[in-house]
Amino acid sequence: QVQLVESGGGLVQAGGSLRLSCAASGDTFSTYIMGWFRQAPGTEREFVAAIRWSSGRTYYADSVKGRFTISRDNAKNTVYLQMNSLKPEDTAVYYCAAHNSGPYFYTTTTSYQYWGQGTQVTVSS
Repeated sequence: QVQLVESGGGLVQAGGSLRLSCAASGDTFSTYIMGWFRQAPGTEREFVAAIRWSSGRTYYADSVKGRFTISRDNAKNTVYLQMNSLKPEDTAVYYCAAHNSGPYFYTTTTSYQYWGQGTQVTVSS
């Protein structure tokens, strides 16, 4: 079955950078949309970014546009989230997600079939 394993979280100062990785296995992902979501304490899980595996086309939440970059490495079956100019409000658990319900950049959690376990990102001020 599909497995998604995130890594790369940690503690960073405001203005710093982190790169998250999501290693995907268990299927051929060429028809998938891969996404990143995040959830801060006491809030709902929110969409961050998504990428269409086949074309590399991307879509971002307004809150991260221009600061975060999602990409994928076909050879490694891995999706990345490069996060620059981090702010304290970016502090959250970040989740990798995937769906193969068409080439659509869904932004709701219910649209994604597969989820990783999450990785903590903490940005200090």
